[in-house]
Amino acid sequence: MSTTKPGSLLKKAIPIRTFADWNDDQPGFLEIDLVAHCGETTEGPYLNTLTCTDICTGWTEPLALRRHTQEAVRDALHAMRPDLPFPMLGIDSDNGSEFINDLLYHYCINNKITFTRSRPYKKNDQAHVEQKNWSVVRHTIGYDRLETEDEFLLL
Repeated sequence: MSTTKPGSLLKKAIPIRTFADWNDDQPGFLEIDLVAHCGETTEGPYLNTLTCTDICTGWTEPLALRRHTQEAVRDALHAMRPDLPFPMLGIDSDNGSEFINDLLYHYCINNKITFTRSRPYKKNDQAHVEQKNWSVVRHTIGYDRLETEDEFLLL
């Protein structure tokens, strides 16, 4: 079940990166993705985890989000940056509208962060973060529906 809706804004301005394009020996280039904690239905509000995985080191930061919105993603990335053990140099996302939007695009430009996106429906393009979605988020949290403030605080 996918909760990602394709974003149409700015697609031409944000270059595509495939699984073979980043050969970075330098920490700071992150693949990012959302994990929905919606249980068996996407109806109504539910929590999400923004998974951010560094390509070079494998460092992974899972961040709880109350909403599946562009503002929530931008705010979480902004809040996470000071806690990283290296500067954030680039992000690579899927094509969902929570990532491909004017807000995140300009945030990256203003903060000199390289912003790329994967090809639609090609999970191998984001193999690092997809693996962490399973081994870090799903393995620990599972597939249950999470929606309350108490669950957010635990997440």
